[in-house]
Amino acid sequence: MSSPGDVPPEIANRVRSVCRQLPESYEEPAWVGVRWRIRTRTFAHLYTPDVDRSPIYAPYATEGREPVVMTFRVPADDLLGLTAPGFPFFRAGWGHDVVVAVLGDHTDWTELAELITDSYRGMAPKFLAARLPPLPPLG
Repeated sequence: MSSPGDVPPEIANRVRSVCRQLPESYEEPAWVGVRWRIRTRTFAHLYTPDVDRSPIYAPYATEGREPVVMTFRVPADDLLGLTAPGFPFFRAGWGHDVVVAVLGDHTDWTELAELITDSYRGMAPKFLAARLPPLPPLG
């Protein structure tokens, strides 16, 4: 089982900086890694999985190091579009709306910040989600 210290600080700090800006969100240790919550609902979970216990992550291990991943929620309408191309996103093995992002040098941090914010927006009470800037228009 990993601990929050198992996630490279540069990655944890980037995720933390996004999550801190979301109204009333808070960080806490999770059963593995660290998670960010709004009330009692988790909107982002960052960890280093044990590939021996969870072989689904094995293809993403590099140079003998386990991958760093983050799970978050996406609207059902966006799930296929985000996960169909494959790496760095895939569906989690649980939940109908949970996606795993494999993080590293390839990570588009602007996109990830938007995904975290959207996950928060979907999990937060409406009055808190309304305090966020409006979503940009489609198209």
